[in-house]
Amino acid sequence: MSNFSHKGGAHENAAKKKETKEENFAHRMETLSGETDGRKKPSKKQKTRTLTVVLIVIAGVLALLLLLLLAYSIWSTAPKTDDSGLKTQTTATPDMPTASASPAGATAQPSATPTASPTPKPTAEPAGRKDNVYTLLVVGRDRVGLNTDTIMVARFDCNDHTANIVSIPRDTLVSVPWAVKKVNSVYGSAGIDGLVTEIEDLVGFGIDSYAVVNTYVFQQIIDCIGGVYFDVPIYMYYDDPEQDLHISLAPGYQLLNGYQCEQVVRFRQNNDGTGYPNGDLGRIETQHAFFAALAGQVLQLGNISNLPQIISLVIDNTDTNLSSGNIAFYAQEFLKMGMDDISFYTLPYDTVYIRGGSYVSIQLEAWLDMINTYLNPFNMDVTAANLNVLCFDGANFSSTTGNIPDIYSFYDYFAG
Repeated sequence: MSNFSHKGGAHENAAKKKETKEENFAHRMETLSGETDGRKKPSKKQKTRTLTVVLIVIAGVLALLLLLLLAYSIWSTAPKTDDSGLKTQTTATPDMPTASASPAGATAQPSATPTASPTPKPTAEPAGRKDNVYTLLVVGRDRVGLNTDTIMVARFDCNDHTANIVSIPRDTLVSVPWAVKKVNSVYGSAGIDGLVTEIEDLVGFGIDSYAVVNTYVFQQIIDCIGGVYFDVPIYMYYDDPEQDLHISLAPGYQLLNGYQCEQVVRFRQNNDGTGYPNGDLGRIETQHAFFAALAGQVLQLGNISNLPQIISLVIDNTDTNLSSGNIAFYAQEFLKMGMDDISFYTLPYDTVYIRGGSYVSIQLEAWLDMINTYLNPFNMDVTAANLNVLCFDGANFSSTTGNIPDIYSFYDYFAG
């Protein structure tokens, strides 16, 4: 009997130990999950109700986004395209001499061997436009002056949802009748129509659309999306009351508001002359990096709801031949792109000096390759015969049309 009782007690003790272990395990699991003895577990009914609320909120957000996208798709209208084909340039006579100049531009002597021989006349055959490919000229100017700090030509391919954006340096040498023969002077002297014509001469085909954006709307768009995170590459300190331009930025990764973003894209050098080691190329590279960061910020899901306000800002504050439907079209296409679908390039050039002024002289062959690879909306390649490009190698001018300006038609920076 005693043996039986002993065995029964042993079994009871073992059962109690097992029960205690299970309770301890359960307690540890509750602790890890954030529950305590003093807090009551939510019931299945409460959990179901919470999950339902979350799903309703998510469904509401998705429905709103779908409605926005549907509205864009109904409202949007593809821009008109310039189907006139590649440009036809008027060439000069074969025996026109080439002017020459020293880097300081003190004298001008004819070159013994003309380098501005006329180019073959372009064929009259239509080049054949690529389907669903659009070109856009984007110009950024400040609020005070009429010079254009930023000039970019973009090609949007809506077949594979990609965008190629090429920067034209502000000091690019162009063949114009006034003394400062830089592309950034064209807008102030000839307006947007004159600038469009000049850019078309540089690329060899008609530009479909243009948009001139001032710094005010640029700031407003940035603030609308909550700023841009960007790694400022160098110290930027510059003060110019005449341009209402005041730049003060330390290097490093930081969140920039609209006014600070304007400082980044407009900065060229500090008041003491220091700045980018590679000059204007460094400025363009920084602009490209910034616009890539801006695109990434806009493409974030949370900013899709801001697109109506952004479109309204662009319409109300931009000089453009795009309609509101065209802008909605570009916004819709932009949403289909990823960061890897947007590429930035810079016109290939050499820095030269003419009468004391710094100019950008186009590297013609490399430029033609860039045009046909990244910008040309036609099936036929652009050739030098389609361009009106003026080049200078430090001693001699050359031109794709044979039209060579006199060295004394340039502004004398030493005298001026």
